[in-house]
This record gives sequence, C-alpha cells and structure tokens, in this order.
Amino acid sequence: MTKRALITGITGQDGSYLAEFLLEQGYEVHGIVRRIAIEDPAHRLWRILAIKDRLHLHAASLESLPSIYRVFQAVKPDECYHLAAQSFVSYSFEDEFSTLNANINGTHYVLAALKDCAPACRFYFAASSEMFGKVAEVPQRETTRFHPRSAYGISKVAGFDLTRNYREAYGIQASCGILYNHESPRRGFEFVTRKITSHAARIKLGLIRELKLGNLEARRDWGHAREYVRAMWMMLQQPLAEDYVIATGEQHTVREFAEVAFSCVGLDYRNYVTIDPQLLRPAEVETLLGDASKAKRELGWTSKISFKELVAEMVEADMKHFAAGNEK
Repeated sequence: MTKRALITGITGQDGSYLAEFLLEQGYEVHGIVRRIAIEDPAHRLWRILAIKDRLHLHAASLESLPSIYRVFQAVKPDECYHLAAQSFVSYSFEDEFSTLNANINGTHYVLAALKDCAPACRFYFAASSEMFGKVAEVPQRETTRFHPRSAYGISKVAGFDLTRNYREAYGIQASCGILYNHESPRRGFEFVTRKITSHAARIKLGLIRELKLGNLEARRDWGHAREYVRAMWMMLQQPLAEDYVIATGEQHTVREFAEVAFSCVGLDYRNYVTIDPQLLRPAEVETLLGDASKAKRELGWTSKISFKELVAEMVEADMKHFAAGNEK
C-alpha cells in the first residue's frame, strides 16, 4: 500500500528536497500551501515546479485551525512533516509577535488536527539548533539545556515541548529533529549564506561592488539540506519516537564562508566585504556545534557533503542564475 505523506512548508528549501526524496521512495506526497501560492506558481512555487504535477497541493493556512483540520480529514496521512515556520532569525527580532504566533500556534494546530483526524500518523517537528542559543556546552547534544536568544528560538522550544507533550500525553508517534544550519542553492536570499554566495556571483559578474555583513566571527555547523531531509524521513521509520540532533560536527565562521565563496570565483573577500553594525543581532548566538552521534548510532545517518563542496555548489548555482539575467 502506498504511503501518504503531508508536508507543511513544502515550497521551502527543506520541503522541496523532502518532497523529491519521498517521491523517489514511492510516496503519495501532499503539501499545504497558501492560496496565493497556487495563484502565483512561477514566483511562489519555483522550488517545486519540476515536480508539481506529481504533488497534491492543498490551500490552507497554518493560522487557521479549521483549514488545517480540513486537510487532515481529506488526506489522512501516514506521515506528517511539519516544516513550515517563520524561520529567518533576524526578522524574528523585528516582529516577535508574528513569529511567536505563527510558529507556536501553527505547530499546535497541526498536532491537534493530527490527533483528532489521523492519530496513527507519524509526526516530524522541525526543531532548530537556535533553541540552544547561549550554549551550555560545546558540542550540543539532545540532553543540552535550551537557552534561546531570539523569538524564533523561543518559538522552536515551544514547538519542541508541544511535540513532546503530544507524544507523552496522547501516544502520538512524534519526533523532533534538532537540525543545525543547513543550506543549498534553494536557500532564501535573506539568509547570510545565500547572501554571501549570491553577492560573490554578482560581484564577479560586475553587477554590484560590495557585500555588507554583520558578525563575521559567528561560528556555525553548516550542512547540506538535501542530506538533512533524509534524516527527517529516517526518524519516522523508527519503531519508537525519539528526538535527534542532526549536524556535521564541524564548525566554521561566517568569515570562512565568505572566504571560500569568493575564492570559488577567484576573488579575495577582503576587497569586497564591509561590516554593517545594523546587521548585528541584539542577542547574538556566538557558537553552535552539534553532536549527531545518536543519529549515527540509531539511524545510521551521517553527513557526507563537505563544507567546501556545499559552498561551491551554491556559488556555481548563483553564477548560472545571475549570468542568465535573472533578478533575485
């Protein structure tokens, strides 16, 4: 019998890679999208256009419990991957209320609908390394205490606790993936990694002259989104629900990311990067480094794409994108 999966956030970076992966596994793949996305597919569905005809898209809003209920009643999924969120950390400082409302209520609505309409459905919650924030230990593992430093991180801690509560109170097979920074050519331009690779490409092509960044010394554990979505799926294939840190176990600074990106196009980042104090976070997360030994031991998952390979893939994609005359 064909398994049926439901993905929230299917139009995003992770959702698009996950949808492709699940189709390859023979799943019937459903996705929740805003109605405006269906009406403007060229701009809002660009990551899934190549597979759109193989997907079942449902117009609904994570801000509306009735609309989420209708989708769950219609689809009755075997697996649900809850990826949708306001995920740009810097924006969460500017609008804390919408970030908290959308991320916490959205997760609660999905869990409530799943419990009532498809209680046997296995659930995945996209948690985040930003939950650790001001880290208590390095590296961080599943038992490390949380100390979030942004509304986004706070909302993810709440979603983590909601997921655990539904697992313990109602017997829902619900797992949380504490994913560290994961990137790809499908990353949004507002994120620092894509900002760096896209600017490197545009500077090389003579389209712009400068790249403004904030904290160059922030240290992150960067992996490839294509590998991380495989870990999501592996979690839901386990007999019992567990929470897992998903990370490479390697750490690099924003400065290193810029250095590698610019070197891919034969440039020295120091000639083009300037510091903009306005881009500094009110409460910075200085260092994040994950210990994914539990995922390796129990899931058999490891990251194989190197840091330099990831950056090079992103720069190459951006060179092709802007060389073709495309805007953002």
